[in-house]
Amino acid sequence: MARKYLGGSGERLTVWISVAASTVLIFYGYDQGVFGNVIINQDFLETFGHPSANMQGVMTSIYNIGCFIGAMSTVWTGDILGRPRQIMLGSTIIAIGAIIQAASYGVPQMMVGRIIAGLGTGMNTATAGVWQAETSKMSSRGKLVIIQMANCITGFSISNWLTLGFSFAPRDIAWRFPLAFQIFFTFCIYAICPFLPDSPRLLIRKGKYEEAYEVLAALEGHGATVDSPAVHAQFNIIKDILDKEHMSTYSWWDLLSGRGPSGVLRRMILGAWMQAMNQISGINVTSYYMSYIFINALGISELLSRILAAAGSVDYLVFACLAYFVIERFGRRRVMMCSAAACSTCWIVIAISLGLSAHGGDSYKLGIVAVSFFFLFFASFGMGVLGVPWLYPTEINALEMRTKGASLAMATNWIMNFAVVQVTLPGIGNLGWKFWIIWAVICFAFIPITYFFYPETSNRTLEDVDRFFASKPGIFIHRNKVAVQLHRPIEYIEADERIARRELDDEKFSEHIETKETV
Repeated sequence: MARKYLGGSGERLTVWISVAASTVLIFYGYDQGVFGNVIINQDFLETFGHPSANMQGVMTSIYNIGCFIGAMSTVWTGDILGRPRQIMLGSTIIAIGAIIQAASYGVPQMMVGRIIAGLGTGMNTATAGVWQAETSKMSSRGKLVIIQMANCITGFSISNWLTLGFSFAPRDIAWRFPLAFQIFFTFCIYAICPFLPDSPRLLIRKGKYEEAYEVLAALEGHGATVDSPAVHAQFNIIKDILDKEHMSTYSWWDLLSGRGPSGVLRRMILGAWMQAMNQISGINVTSYYMSYIFINALGISELLSRILAAAGSVDYLVFACLAYFVIERFGRRRVMMCSAAACSTCWIVIAISLGLSAHGGDSYKLGIVAVSFFFLFFASFGMGVLGVPWLYPTEINALEMRTKGASLAMATNWIMNFAVVQVTLPGIGNLGWKFWIIWAVICFAFIPITYFFYPETSNRTLEDVDRFFASKPGIFIHRNKVAVQLHRPIEYIEADERIARRELDDEKFSEHIETKETV
């Protein structure tokens, strides 16, 4: 059975799934960075008739509308297709969009390509995190999603360095090749996803029990089979929670109007708003437009701006990797709040530096300060506000609603992304240094929001989170010990032990009946 999944089982199989999910995020990170560097290329601007700053913003941000639609579509297609096939479909659509973009000679054609590529990206990003979370062990779930996000920044860094290198290429090759390069990642997905298993939790929900047992045994590893007690115990824990939720008996209107099972709507809102915080932190002001900002806000040359943007992406990547060491040790809440505080501080210093420069200060020295704190912002964001919002929706949503909840969270991410990217160029042009104060205030607001409303999900199984909300906790959770403690609550450990004992007792009873019948 282990040979079925690229020859891997246990930790090796988890690594393969992580490689597939991480490839999706490298793909996404590349798409995030590539277009912002393309629109400053002179041949690109001449080909498209020197579009205005507003039109450049629309061409960039229209991609996020496609992402929004793609993410929402997985509410219906995600469970039908399953995780690997959904990702393969999304990657195919991105490749089609990349071909259209690379062959574009007019703004309408480019916009069509951007929207189509966005559709696929939305599908992929709404699926990869859920697939990873549902196939990971409790102790490694957070770290694996953080690895995914580090790979997202790897893709972002690749886009910056590739566009820097191709900026020396002749004519339209300088921008057409970086856009076409997206197809490479589609082939990587084709090479991995067909040979990996679907989520066992999804299989149980769909009634495919035999296949779910096989996947659980493969994920357990260490010689486990479908008859192993550990595999049966895990199957029964998942099925027990599903049987209690009975989500399929409720309509969408019942769930959204609060008449469904306890906490479902609240959990969907928590996941969606966490993703919103990721975007309205201001990260895509820098991700999409770092080179543009250095050229137009700081007066730096195009080549130096490209070099600084590429160097900044490496800084971003390093600190995104370092988040691996803190996400489980300090928990989601603490990491998120500390990261948000640091991000807010960076925006304050950037605003002050650019404000002093605009009012007659030494623009060279103040520009150095601003660039330094852009780099520090990347570091601060990468340590927490980057990864936690991507991890949290995959953990917080009800087991039966995880696909729909993650889809809603990603759709929220993309519509906020669109808003941020759309307002950035006019904001820089009209508000100047005051534009950066907005992001400082928003980032600071994340601290009380996380403290008062967001329960800890570190060191909990996905079923533990279901149990917490089944207990009907109050809206404010900051004084609820079970909600905020870092270690796994003892009552959840005891609940798993009761289910395991019940399974063992059932097996002993069955053996006893069989023995009597034989006699």
